Amino acid sequence: MLGMTVSAFAQTYPVKTVRVIAPVGVGDTGDILARVITQKVGERLGRQFVVDNRPGAAGQLGLELAARAVPDGYTISMGQGTSLAIVPHTYKAPRYEPLRDFAPIAVVATSYSVFVVHPGTPFKSMRDVITFARANPNKLTAASGSELGFQHLSFELLRVQTGVRLVHVAYKGSAAIVSDLISGQIDVSMSSYTAFAPHIRSGRMRMLAITNPTRVALLPNTPAMAETVPGYDMRGWYGFVAPAAVPREIITLLNAEINRATSLPDVRDKLVQAGLDIPSESTEYFTDLIRRESAKFAKLVKDAGLTPQ
Repeated sequence: MLGMTVSAFAQTYPVKTVRVIAPVGVGDTGDILARVITQKVGERLGRQFVVDNRPGAAGQLGLELAARAVPDGYTISMGQGTSLAIVPHTYKAPRYEPLRDFAPIAVVATSYSVFVVHPGTPFKSMRDVITFARANPNKLTAASGSELGFQHLSFELLRVQTGVRLVHVAYKGSAAIVSDLISGQIDVSMSSYTAFAPHIRSGRMRMLAITNPTRVALLPNTPAMAETVPGYDMRGWYGFVAPAAVPREIITLLNAEINRATSLPDVRDKLVQAGLDIPSESTEYFTDLIRRESAKFAKLVKDAGLTPQ
């Protein structure tokens, strides 16, 4: 019966262009994912999926637009761990409540960060960093892309689990971090592998660990942080959501088509080389992921003694 229902919707939806809100800037990982995946979905369904970039307020501007859109399936949005699981706990007045205002469609990628140091430092491993930082609290500077953002919380989790104290410095984007780390003005940082890869290869940065709980095929010789800090796990993720009242049949259809798109070899290869893992899961899985991650970050914000902004 479900198959017949989905088949009927496949014949009638979409009948016009679908707007895909990307609550990030052009060229951001979430933007690239939205474009690559929805192009394939649009080709399959015979309609255009047009990406509309609406960055700002840690993704809240774009997602607020999506939450208020007509729930007919013609506006969907890219979301990610920061906007759907962290923001509700780091902002005093978040502009939406993820599991109330959205219908999760499909999680499309999970990611990890890399921990890097300036090559002039003596650190050859995470154990070296932790040993030094414990003996010299607040002597190392640690850069992230924003205050109370994902990378900042990655450092806070390291502090909660090991007791190390670093001086956090918030930047606006990775370009300035790269410049200051290479010049030695910043000691350590965490960001996506793609942001740092050229500088790691050139020797201007030294990569010590990844934040995935296990090693990954793309970087088999790089230890997982959990090998030094048991239980450390800071993975980002990306997925599509729709306004909460979108008909279930449309959500089911989009889930199937998005999972099909991410299984295509050309899509999968491109994303894996960017340091992303590609799951293929149900809407129920994505809903549970948001719930679990939200609880995780609520606890971390409390344990770290952070004040929402």
